[in-house]
Amino acid sequence: MNDLSLCGQFRDLESFRDSVGLVMAIRQEVQRRGSSLYCHRKLAYAQVTDELAMQQAIQGLPTPQRLALIQWLTSHGPYWEDMRFHRPEDWLEVNGQIVTDSAVAEAAVCRLRGLLRELVSFAPSTWTVNPVEVTLVHDEAPAERVSVPNHWEISSVKKCLDANPERIISWAALDAQMRRVCTRLTFGGNAFGYLDGHPFAPGAAERIRVLLHTLNEFKGCFDAHGQRTAAGHRLYSEHFTGDKAWFSDSSDAEKAEFEKEMRFPYPEDPTQDLFCTWHGKVKTQQIRIHFSWPIRSDVPLYIMYVGPKITKR
Repeated sequence: MNDLSLCGQFRDLESFRDSVGLVMAIRQEVQRRGSSLYCHRKLAYAQVTDELAMQQAIQGLPTPQRLALIQWLTSHGPYWEDMRFHRPEDWLEVNGQIVTDSAVAEAAVCRLRGLLRELVSFAPSTWTVNPVEVTLVHDEAPAERVSVPNHWEISSVKKCLDANPERIISWAALDAQMRRVCTRLTFGGNAFGYLDGHPFAPGAAERIRVLLHTLNEFKGCFDAHGQRTAAGHRLYSEHFTGDKAWFSDSSDAEKAEFEKEMRFPYPEDPTQDLFCTWHGKVKTQQIRIHFSWPIRSDVPLYIMYVGPKITKR
């Protein structure tokens, strides 16, 4: 959801309510097709008219629509900042306007990384253009340009969804898709089997997709000499270090207490095992992805476990 497309431009509440009604209809259609319309938490506090912010403007909506909108923006999400790809220091612009920290920037960087992302914008606004042309500026490298499809009518959203009909509605379907798409990864035969009996959650499935896609990308970030490339260093810095890292090692105490649970049979030789203490995190469902470490160019990157958090106490 393009948060930049809501900036106090509505003349009156009636025109805003018509527009937000269309957005909610688009969201409902997206959900019906098994996908998600991501928003930013700050959208709940956006300016709607010159005088009214979102919390005030929605009071006159019919109760079901008002509650659905409040729950989406303030509690249910999903929120793109929870699995953010672009950094606060990245310089992204559209026609000279800096768009860093917006959904426009996030969608652009996701598309540059190979993830399918499109925008939905409020109308009327200055953002009723398709596609949105975004530039990612680098200090020491050529700028990258990417076209981001943008929608403000439900008919174009339906066409987009019709053109991309694949739906992930089960862990088995997610398993099959990840093995097909993430060609640099080597999956254990039962890697997704640990999710059997665990209720399927579309939001958790999307998070798993993002994490595995990132590992797949990282596995390809080595030069002919086996050295990590600049892109690899960036991914490592962004997602493998710091308090909010997507991937981290288990603590020494966890390694000792849960050693047996974090050992998995080698896919090529079941008589040996892999001690997979590094993991990716799906926080909302407490799901973990355990994989081999270190990640190198000359050895497979094994994905051995996708399932409930192992180190629960």
